[in-house]
Amino acid sequence: MSDESDFEPVPGLPEVLPQGERMLWQGAPRPWALALTAFRVRAVAWYFAALMGWRFFTTLVDGGTLRAALEHAITLAPLAAGALAILSLIAYLSARTTMYTITDRRIVMRYGMALPLTMNIPFNSIESASVTHHKDGTGDIALAVRDEERIGYLILWPHARPWRYAKPEPSLRGLSDPDAVAGLLAQALASHAGLQSAPASMTSSTSTAPVQGSTVAAS
Repeated sequence: MSDESDFEPVPGLPEVLPQGERMLWQGAPRPWALALTAFRVRAVAWYFAALMGWRFFTTLVDGGTLRAALEHAITLAPLAAGALAILSLIAYLSARTTMYTITDRRIVMRYGMALPLTMNIPFNSIESASVTHHKDGTGDIALAVRDEERIGYLILWPHARPWRYAKPEPSLRGLSDPDAVAGLLAQALASHAGLQSAPASMTSSTSTAPVQGSTVAAS
């Protein structure tokens, strides 16, 4: 099986960077973080656990023995294991085929398993950015882009901020060190703002720790 980077002049980028543009950071989602936050494997596991518990309870209420109740409930176990395995595998493949790149001018997202896509998000198109932390220490950086640069939620998923269907926000998801990446992006936006005008901001959501340069001007 060939890797996507085998066909790229620079891993994660469709072409060599133009003269004068510098790469600041590259990274990819952690597979398990993507499985938990984008593919919702924990919620699926709880769903099947509830179904199994319900089968166990109703069998006892109907007069069944403890053994019969257990047997009735456990019949869902293979289906649950199969569903969780498939979701986990898709999350792994999605993470493996994803590369996020930050330069001093833009953010590039390369993703897609069957049909690789590359999205360029110039700093000029970013209105604001927000950081969300997860309990496992990973985090996401969501980018609010101008209306004329907006792209459909289904095309972005799973690299989109959850529940923002009307105004989809491209997101760098499952980052191992979201604070470091957010700080670097804030500095890049601030530096870019020194040459441009239209302001943007980077903020931290209420569930996260403060981001260095929580509000910066950028274009």
